[in-house]
Amino acid sequence: QVQLVESGGGLVQAGGSLRLSCAASGSRFHFSINGMAWHRQAPGKQRELVAAISPGGSINYADSVKGRFTISRDNAKNTVYLEMNSLKPEDTAVYYCARKVVTTYGYQYDSWGQGTQVTVSS
Repeated sequence: QVQLVESGGGLVQAGGSLRLSCAASGSRFHFSINGMAWHRQAPGKQRELVAAISPGGSINYADSVKGRFTISRDNAKNTVYLEMNSLKPEDTAVYYCARKVVTTYGYQYDSWGQGTQVTVSS
């Protein structure tokens, strides 16, 4: 069982910054060997991948956030971060942390946090 707890969301003006954190825990859970990711879901839209980071530190971003968002991880603290700069109103969404696992057919996200609301005002 993996527990993921996000924090750091809030209300910010366009152009501002926020830093999200996701603390991971669980019995037999070794954070350092797990891929982690941030997703978001805006009202009326499907959940989408924002950024992902592999155990080895490989990173990928959604095109919409490249150059503005930075994902990172601190294995000593079992925490993954999402630094968000130059925020836009269209970044408004609930942001979720998730664990990425490799499966026979590729990969899936099998554990999710409760989400943290990010609201960007214009």
